[in-house]
Amino acid sequence: MVKSPTIRLLIGLLITLGAVMGFSLYELHQLAGLRKLQTDTIDLNRHDSLLLIRVENDVNMIGLKLRDITQAPKNSGIARFGTQFARLREDLERSLQADAQLSPATRRADKQAQLLRLLDQFWKTSDRVFEQAAQGHEGEARAIVATELSAQQSYLATQVSYLLERNSKAEETADRQVAAIYDHAEWNTYGFLAATILAIAATTLYLIYSNRRIFQEMASLSRQHRVLAARLITIQEEVLRSVSRELHDEFGQILTAVSAMLARAERKGVPPDSPLRTELSEVREITHNTLEKMRSLSQMLQPAIVDDYGLAKGIEWYAEVFERQTGIKTEAMVKGRVVRITGQPAIHCFRIVQEALNNAAKHSHTRRAEIEMIFSSDTISVNVKDFGRGMAQPKKAQPGLGLIAMRERAELLKGTLNVWSAPNAGTTVSLVFPIRPEDYTGDVRESEESKEVVSSQS
Repeated sequence: MVKSPTIRLLIGLLITLGAVMGFSLYELHQLAGLRKLQTDTIDLNRHDSLLLIRVENDVNMIGLKLRDITQAPKNSGIARFGTQFARLREDLERSLQADAQLSPATRRADKQAQLLRLLDQFWKTSDRVFEQAAQGHEGEARAIVATELSAQQSYLATQVSYLLERNSKAEETADRQVAAIYDHAEWNTYGFLAATILAIAATTLYLIYSNRRIFQEMASLSRQHRVLAARLITIQEEVLRSVSRELHDEFGQILTAVSAMLARAERKGVPPDSPLRTELSEVREITHNTLEKMRSLSQMLQPAIVDDYGLAKGIEWYAEVFERQTGIKTEAMVKGRVVRITGQPAIHCFRIVQEALNNAAKHSHTRRAEIEMIFSSDTISVNVKDFGRGMAQPKKAQPGLGLIAMRERAELLKGTLNVWSAPNAGTTVSLVFPIRPEDYTGDVRESEESKEVVSSQS
C-alpha cells in the first residue's frame, strides 16, 4: 500500500514557511540597519556639514576682517571692528552649539574638543587685541593681528575644512554601504525567489509522483475488484445454472414420476365414489402444481429462452411472468432493429432488468411498470420504469446490495447505469451498453414459432 504524502508535504510546508519567516526577519534587520545608517550617518552628517559650512563662512569672514585691520590706515582705529567681531562671535557660538548637539558618529571627540579649544584661544587673542587698541596701543594690536590672530584664524579655518572633509568622506562611505546593502538585498531576493521556485517545483513533482503512485494503486485495486466481481458473478450464474438443472432434471423427473404413479393407482380399480380416489386426485393435483412451480423457478434461475432466442425475447417473456406473479401490469416495448444478443452480455442485462423489477415490486407500491429496449447501430438502451412512490436521495445514503450488483454487471457490460428517482414520481433504471459483434449471431425475426415457444416457456 502506498503511504500518504501528507506528512511529507506538511513538513515541506513548515520548512518553506520557516524559510520565508527567516528571510523576512533578515530583510527587516537589513532595512533597520539601513535606516539607522541613513539616520545616524548620512542625514546627521549632512546637517553637520551645513553647520560647518556656516562656521567656515564665519571663519572666512573673520579672516577678511583681519585683513582689513592689517591693511587699514594706522590712524583709522581698530576699535571700530569690535562690533563686527562680536556679531561673528555670536553667530559662531550658536553654530558650534548646534553642531555639538548633532555630534555625528564619525566625529572624533578629540577633534571636536580641539576645535572648541582653538576657537576659545582665538577669542582670547582677539579680546587682547581690542584691549590693546582701547588702551591706545594701535601698533601692538596690529602686530598681534598680523602674527598671532591671523595664524590662529588660518589654523581654525584648516580645522573646519578638515571636519568638512571628514564628513564628506563619511557620506561617501555611507553611500557605498547603502549601495552594498541594496545590492546584497537584491541578490538575496533573487536567491530566495530561485530557492522558493525550486522548492515549489520539487514539492509539485513529489506530489505528482505520489499521486501517480496512489492512482496506479487505485487502478490496480479497481482492476482486481472488477476481476473479483466478474468471478463472483460468474460463480453465481454457475450456481444458479446448476441449481436450475438439478431442479429441472432431478426433482422434475421425480415429481413427474410421482404424478404418473398416482394416475396409475387411480386407474387400478378404485371406485369413482371412493374417498381414496378423491385423495389420490388431490395429491396428484398438488404434485402437478409443485412441478409447474419448480419449472417456473428453474426458468427464473436460468432462463433458457435468453440463450435460445436472445435478450429481447427473454425480457418480453419475463415481463409476462413478472406480471403474472406480482399482479403489476408490466409492458415490454422494443424499438429499433432487433439484434439477437446471447451469452454473458444477455444474462447480465437480463439480471439487471430482473433486479430493477423486483425492487419495484418490493419498495415502490406501484401498479404498473414499463420496460423499454432501444436498439441502435452500436448500443442498446434498456429503461425500467415504475410509477410508484419513488425514493428520497439522502446525500450520504449508501447504495443497497441490489444496486451494487447492477452496477457491477453494468461495468462488465462496459456500459453505464443511472438511477433517477424522486418522492411520488417513480423510479427509472437506465442501462446503456455497446453491442459487440461476438455477442450476437443475427437478427431475431418475429415468427409464430418463436411466439409459441415464448408462450410455452411462460
